[in-house]
Amino acid sequence: MTSKDLTIVITTFKSEDKIENCLNSIDSNIEVIVVENSSDVKFKKYLEDKFSNVVCELANENLGYGRANNLGLKRVKTKYSLILNPDSVLKKEAINNFFIFLKRKVNFAILGPSQNINDLSEKANEYNHSDLKKTESIKGFAMFLNMEKFLDIGFFDENFFLYLEETDLCKRIKNQNENIYIDSNIEIFHYGGKSVSADFSHEIELTRNWHWMWSLFYYNKKHYNYFYATLLVFPKVFSALFKTLFYFFLNRKKKEIYGKRLGGLINSMIGRSSWYRPTLD
Repeated sequence: MTSKDLTIVITTFKSEDKIENCLNSIDSNIEVIVVENSSDVKFKKYLEDKFSNVVCELANENLGYGRANNLGLKRVKTKYSLILNPDSVLKKEAINNFFIFLKRKVNFAILGPSQNINDLSEKANEYNHSDLKKTESIKGFAMFLNMEKFLDIGFFDENFFLYLEETDLCKRIKNQNENIYIDSNIEIFHYGGKSVSADFSHEIELTRNWHWMWSLFYYNKKHYNYFYATLLVFPKVFSALFKTLFYFFLNRKKKEIYGKRLGGLINSMIGRSSWYRPTLD
């Protein structure tokens, strides 16, 4: 296996502050598809001019995480792909250790890197064959996909705009009796929650709260039933309502956050789509 067997897909949205660190950590022989959730032609030109291995697709609208990743994955022609967040950085041996993993001939659909990398320092340890574990799901910041496994099941559920789409994908994979692994030899650092420029922090916080609640109800309704999902979120409805009212005159930002939580839950419970989008103009 070589770098020609792997394509990296990165979904971005107002990610100028982080994407360069990510791209600089990727070997220039590996093809990278960046899907930008806007019509930012200047951003596309900048990336493609600076990085010879990068193709930037403009979605021309904010498609969200899952739908934009699907757009990129449909353009992948290699046997394997790596879905990567723009605020992630590959450590030096990350891709090499992925190819060592492939030599082990493990039957897998999804492979995750170490889930507990807290710094960018390198370690010189040799590949440890005991650092491979089966799991039910992995974090979505970095996911290696064995592309042939997804021919029938498909990729992300595009009803999700943000949150739990990778959990949903992992559950569907497990329902098909396919395998998900974590290989702790593969180290990818993730800043976490910092894919978007800090200039838009409050609006992004509102968006995250709305979609976390929408996705929580939708996921549980989809995989269990409406009654179970309702019981699960029932306390959260009253908590969000109480805190929205409590902060109404005391703290505008907190009032907006809890109001968005309540809105996301109610919209999901009445069957409305995940329509809310951040206003970042």
